Amino acid sequence: MNPVLCLVCVMLIPLAAAGLALIHQGLGRSRSAAHAMLASLCAVAISAIVFVAIGFSWAGFVGGPIHSFAAGGVRWDWLGAAPLFGGGIHFDGSDAASLNKSLVLCLEMFAAGLAAMIPLSAGTDRWRLGPICLGSALLAGLGYPLFVHWVWGGGWLTQLGANFGISGFVDAGGAGVIQVIGGLMALAVAWITGSRRGKYADDGMAAAIPGHNIVLVLFGCLLALVGWIGLDSAVSVLFYGAGPQQVVGVVINGMLSASGGCLAAVAITRVRYRKPDASLSANGWVAGLVAGSAAGAMVSPVAAINTGLIAGALVTYMIEIFELKLQVDDPGGAISVHAGAGIWGLVAVGLFGHFADGTRGGHVLAQLIGVAALLGFMLPLLYGGNLLLNRFAPYRVDNDGDWQGMDIRELGAGAYPEFVVHADEFVPR
Repeated sequence: MNPVLCLVCVMLIPLAAAGLALIHQGLGRSRSAAHAMLASLCAVAISAIVFVAIGFSWAGFVGGPIHSFAAGGVRWDWLGAAPLFGGGIHFDGSDAASLNKSLVLCLEMFAAGLAAMIPLSAGTDRWRLGPICLGSALLAGLGYPLFVHWVWGGGWLTQLGANFGISGFVDAGGAGVIQVIGGLMALAVAWITGSRRGKYADDGMAAAIPGHNIVLVLFGCLLALVGWIGLDSAVSVLFYGAGPQQVVGVVINGMLSASGGCLAAVAITRVRYRKPDASLSANGWVAGLVAGSAAGAMVSPVAAINTGLIAGALVTYMIEIFELKLQVDDPGGAISVHAGAGIWGLVAVGLFGHFADGTRGGHVLAQLIGVAALLGFMLPLLYGGNLLLNRFAPYRVDNDGDWQGMDIRELGAGAYPEFVVHADEFVPR
């Protein structure tokens, strides 16, 4: 493991957070833009503190203390048991083990912030700041570290080969650990907060509420590319033993996956709507990044392109299905982009990955088991936890606040005070 290379890659991750923040606020209303950016900062800040204080203990690390139980003749590594507040990690460089653990803590701290930012998109224009902080604490302190341990901490998903004779679950860039977890949290938030006022008419017809600044959204896509490459590379180096040569493959595949996702969305919206849709194309770009992050350098460039193309195509239809058919109001498409594309990316690893043992069927099965754990266990856990928090701190702003805007309602000032805020004449009051 190359610690310098890993640290440099980790230091790029905040650019992914900046990109997501710009995408989230740009796809929302102008009168909630400042609230969206402040919520992003608060989500990252709360997640960092809670994860270092509590979450890292549950996430643990390979070879560290664990909580486990025996069932069916197998010992299940369920949860980490490291000291709280990063206890036992020395930052003076006195030993190699502490250096490795400190890099794990640093990477997963940033990753927790990214996971906590994803649900903000689904709660745009109506999720209050206080409950956002509580929800971020729940995700960073319980939901995220639990799945992190199963995948990157030596937990039961990585031990499928030893316990059941099939391959271990692979997530070389956080498609499941970060993206799907964040996307499932976004689904829970969308269910709890309900739709924005005026989004759906009495007959169920959805009104179009376009984002207020598509330029910032597209700029956010470019920032996210750099941060994503850093994230994928750091995970590959730290947990999968990648060297400089493999990191080059991660960079190439990341760019190709994003490109495939964007171009697929551009082409599909051009055919369906006669003109490309900029917001859906931006979502296709991020979906390509999300799906491609599962494999890193474990697939060929051609497979990376195909992964991105399929992700971009899936997202354009999934967003429509959630909005029009299921009436789930997700302004930024977080559920489709992060959960949907992330699940596809996890499956794609098994389908396209290069593995030394050559047992492709075993790898596909392992990935499907991981997806089942996400949908069957993590989604109910996240939904139940947020539903409980909602009883004590209501997530949704009142109807007047929804219409007035989160900036005025929660912050007392708008993001663009020198401009006239556009009236939502396209939305029935």
